[in-house]
Amino acid sequence: MTEASAAMALLRLMQLVSPSLPVGAYAYSGGLEYAVEAGWVTDQREALDWIAGVAEHSLCSLDLPVLRRSYHAWRRNDETCVREWVRFLSASRESAELLAEDRHLGTALARLLKDLDIDTAAEWIGGSEVNWVAMFSLAACRWGIDEHTMQQGYLWAWCDNQVAAAIKLVPLGQTAGQQILSVCARAIPRWIEQSQGTEDDDIGQVAPALAICSALHEQQYSRLFRS
Repeated sequence: MTEASAAMALLRLMQLVSPSLPVGAYAYSGGLEYAVEAGWVTDQREALDWIAGVAEHSLCSLDLPVLRRSYHAWRRNDETCVREWVRFLSASRESAELLAEDRHLGTALARLLKDLDIDTAAEWIGGSEVNWVAMFSLAACRWGIDEHTMQQGYLWAWCDNQVAAAIKLVPLGQTAGQQILSVCARAIPRWIEQSQGTEDDDIGQVAPALAICSALHEQQYSRLFRS
């Protein structure tokens, strides 16, 4: 990869993880809203514990391994394999909200990628077999973003969205939010390394509190977020 193409890949990643990406990620708290409602997350330390815990026990053992496998399937132009991993990830979502979030974000990103001249994305619009991981990995593959950098961006975007939700919900100050992000930034290399050796049969998550919060959030009386 030339210096110019590497620079463009980095800029494309910044576009992909930007909060201004029009996919509606800001509307989701990923179960955090109910955790605040239940009194499980009440301050900066507990918000960091929640975010880091979900990252370690869900993203590192489920999302990241599937993200890597989807990325390599796109590089082989093996859409059948991508769809198999989409179905696997959908079956692994433990609440209706988490599954709906996955599909909504994936569909929104597919529409955007189509408009950004990634024609393959058009085939994924409107069906049930689409999710955020599949479209994120497609964008990374087509824009020349390498596997490791893609994983960094995926984790950063997720952490950034969680911190934005925590600032509104706990609530926290902007400085507290940046302090949480700084801790997450230092942890991201370790999270990626932790996920690297995951075999196919070991992919999954152990995050019962996340499942409980998301399921109870579906019936929460008053809420700001869709999940």
